[in-house]
Amino acid sequence: MTRQEFFRDLPVLVTGAAGFIGSHLVERLVALGARVRCLVRRTSRRDRLPQGVELAFGELATGEGVAEAARGIALVFHVAGVTKALLSETYHSGNVLATRNLLRALGQNCHRLVQVSSLAAAGPGSPVTEDSAPQPVSVYGRSKLAAEEAVRASPFASRSVIVRPPVVFGPRDTDVLELLRAARRGWMPVVGRPRSRFSLIYVEDLVEGLLAAAASQDAGGRIYFLAAPEPLTWRDFAHAVGQVLGRKVRLVRVPAPLAWLAAWGSELASRWRGRPGIFSRDKLREALAGDWVCDVTRAQRELGFTARTPLAQALRRTVQWYREAGWL
Repeated sequence: MTRQEFFRDLPVLVTGAAGFIGSHLVERLVALGARVRCLVRRTSRRDRLPQGVELAFGELATGEGVAEAARGIALVFHVAGVTKALLSETYHSGNVLATRNLLRALGQNCHRLVQVSSLAAAGPGSPVTEDSAPQPVSVYGRSKLAAEEAVRASPFASRSVIVRPPVVFGPRDTDVLELLRAARRGWMPVVGRPRSRFSLIYVEDLVEGLLAAAASQDAGGRIYFLAAPEPLTWRDFAHAVGQVLGRKVRLVRVPAPLAWLAAWGSELASRWRGRPGIFSRDKLREALAGDWVCDVTRAQRELGFTARTPLAQALRRTVQWYREAGWL
């Protein structure tokens, strides 16, 4: 069965549909002919969503509207989650409670749940495999691991696939954007060792991996890392960004004591603004943890998935989109 045949007219629910990853996934599902229902908050931006999708309004953290959104659904992509927060409790409600509420709402017609977790749930390493004992170093990572455990303890465990992407970048992302804005001025800050290695994935490749996980008959109950085959060092990344921007990008190493002060100051500023920023002590713990490399062998072998977009091409597309949107 082709991918088009698998998804055509399939009733699909996407949580976090208005977000960075979710909006790209929805576009691809619509192109494949799926009948897509998007679970969104009433305050969510909807201009990223294509025509023809059905909107379901609800709140995963409280469970409001979730059962109605899941009614009659055969496949769920659970993309929604909290990646940065002012309080630790927000990670728990947005990642753990949200997942539990979704699981309670799923009906017997649902034959597959694809849970988007994170490499942060597994923790750092070089490389980390799906069979490695999880060792998350951040509140965020621990909350994503607890969400995974909720899936594995549920009646849907055998029908669920957990995917753990590393850093995800591409059009509409606002996190890697901050690094590119610095690189445009000729420098890029690095906390930790410039030679530290990390995995990453372009958002369009990640979407293809999510589709592969959904369509695989044998993926139920499995965990997969979805990432580009080759990890990078910060020097590699700075050089690649510089090539796209047409200028030399210098790495500026930030000493750990100064980074802790900056993280504390960033948190204070975030609390004053009332919204979380990209930099915090929780994110700093991850940055100082060393290598963040995941082994993609299982996804290649069992899902037939390989992230195929070359880094230079992915960065060019991303930078072009940022410029056209007026973000860069």
